[in-house]
Amino acid sequence: MGETVVRGGRIWRGPGQGLETADVLVRDGVIAEVGPGLDAADGAARIDVAGRIVLPGLVESHCHLDKTLYGGPWVPHSAGEPLAERIANDRDRRGELGIPDVDRITALLERMVASGTSYVRTHTDVDPEAGLRGVEAVRAAAERLEGRITVEQVAFPQHGVLVNPGTAELLEEALKGGVRTLGGIDPAGFDRDPVGQLDLLFELAARYGAGIDVHLHDGGTLGAFEFELIIERTEAAGLGGRVAISHGYALPQIDAAHRERLVERLAAAGVSLVTGAVYDFPVPPVKRLRAAGANVACGHDGIRDLWGPFGSGDMLERAMHLAYRSTFRRDEDIELALEAATFGGARLLGLPAYGIVPGAPADLVAVDAETPAAAVVTHPPRELVMTGGRVVVRDGEPVA
Repeated sequence: MGETVVRGGRIWRGPGQGLETADVLVRDGVIAEVGPGLDAADGAARIDVAGRIVLPGLVESHCHLDKTLYGGPWVPHSAGEPLAERIANDRDRRGELGIPDVDRITALLERMVASGTSYVRTHTDVDPEAGLRGVEAVRAAAERLEGRITVEQVAFPQHGVLVNPGTAELLEEALKGGVRTLGGIDPAGFDRDPVGQLDLLFELAARYGAGIDVHLHDGGTLGAFEFELIIERTEAAGLGGRVAISHGYALPQIDAAHRERLVERLAAAGVSLVTGAVYDFPVPPVKRLRAAGANVACGHDGIRDLWGPFGSGDMLERAMHLAYRSTFRRDEDIELALEAATFGGARLLGLPAYGIVPGAPADLVAVDAETPAAAVVTHPPRELVMTGGRVVVRDGEPVA
């Protein structure tokens, strides 16, 4: 692959660290050096991004690629508001609409690449009706974009585990087939047996060396109780850094003292919290979580699917939604939302090297903005996107 020098960008290394004007020397897909006035070998490519903010590759931490209708004809939304109705609508219409569809998944992944996303965690439906078709479809789409984006799948029991016989066996089959993370859904509200579902998930995770990411919509004290069960099992299994709670609507709904205890326990146990900041659903207290040392990541959740018609695949735009829903106005607070779409996602995925530092993959995104907060608020066109040292977007246009 040789050498490339990305010259004159203003490097963002995370919240509160300011911007450093520097060159980035890329060698064989990896960042070799960062600093002013770097030399490169004869024949090295040179890319001028003077004055542009350079971010690390964006991370989409929670989506559902297998459900997407992106790239196809517009489908008017047909579900009611309650969660059960949206689940039923998804189940009833996916056959009619040909979901999962490899071409639509590919179209969405291409959009993500164009917006600067380097890594995706997607929750893929696994149940006796769908089998592992979603896993296979997402894998096929990801292979089409190999080298431009990395996709991690979560085997997700959308319709319950214990209440849907055969699902547990399919989750295990997905793990045997190479899926690295197990999903769960409302162990109390959906399966009516929080201990049973979580014991099953953590036992499978221990057996296959997998991570866990649980959709937790249950609110109030019930959801808080499930937080505690997940934290306890994470600590007992030594899975710190490999367990996440997605949505976690209960956290902002409980009293302040109870919330503070849970925030501290999440940080101590190494359990990440992932939010989409979607619609009017509760958003976790990002600022307090980060102050305590707990990891926060974000993602779109559904993107143009049977759950809702919204979503663009642009993680800078999603960070804007997170900042807005969190009522962040100061630059330093808005940068916390950007962190969730970058470093927070990288920690969630357990990436061994990440950021604009020597030794990390050369995943870079250059935008024309005055500050990182302005990049979130305005989410401007991506002038350069580099993934693993490969230029995939230049001057806002995809590069073949």
